[in-house]
Amino acid sequence: MSLLIPDSGLLFWMVLSFGIVFFILAKFGFPVIVKMVEDRKLYIDESLEVAKQAHIELAKVKADGELIVDNARREQSKILSEATQTRDQIITDAKVKAQVEAAKLVEEARKQILIEKEDAVRDIRSLVAELSVDIAERVLREKLDKSSEQMNMINRLLDDINISKS
Repeated sequence: MSLLIPDSGLLFWMVLSFGIVFFILAKFGFPVIVKMVEDRKLYIDESLEVAKQAHIELAKVKADGELIVDNARREQSKILSEATQTRDQIITDAKVKAQVEAAKLVEEARKQILIEKEDAVRDIRSLVAELSVDIAERVLREKLDKSSEQMNMINRLLDDINISKS
């Protein structure tokens, strides 16, 4: 016999044992293996779907996060702008208030100076009047030592009074 062609009895027993093993595997083994492969395929498909959903959710969360960051930046910019405006308004108000206060102080100083000037002028006039009276009194005493001169002076004064009344 040749090495490549088996004997017919051996061939029969090989085909019979192969058929029995195939039948047992087809009846009991293949369904379990196929079921496990299908279960594994379903698990992988479900895992891929969950991964896609997670990826979509992650993209949404990332977009929401960027939106929140953008809103926060806008809000920060708005707050800084308002703070700057408030600071400028406070400075402007303080300057205006300082100018008003300075104007009041200058006006009060002017009034005080005017009052003091008027007091000084009154004092000077009073002093000049007193000095004039003193000087006039001394001059008149010297000139009016004689009674005739006194009478002449009295008459002149009376004439002046009469003229001013008429």
